Amino acid sequence: MSERQSKATQVKNERILNDLAKYPGNDRCADCNSKNPRWASYSLGIFLCIRCAGIHRKLGTHLSKVKSITMDQWSSAQIEMMRESGGNIVVNSRINPNPDKHPLPLATDDEQ
Repeated sequence: MSERQSKATQVKNERILNDLAKYPGNDRCADCNSKNPRWASYSLGIFLCIRCAGIHRKLGTHLSKVKSITMDQWSSAQIEMMRESGGNIVVNSRINPNPDKHPLPLATDDEQ
């Protein structure tokens, strides 16, 4: 069950997310490196483009919980998870410490 938020809280949370999205590394999709991601996986603490957000949704919520930065309502706990993650660079270095051996998909790759 989702919590009801005031319009002011929703605006504040959206502003925080937009600020977090401007941090170095967060201004690009964590997976394919495309510019200006507008989606996020709050369970992983990363920002994603719409294409990669769709892929994360297909993975299932047991792996990645995805929301739009602007179209969805965010709880304070979800915002805190995004803050605590350290951002795209920190998460990618933890999840994929050897990107040369396991390259991330490119924005031009298909969903394979």
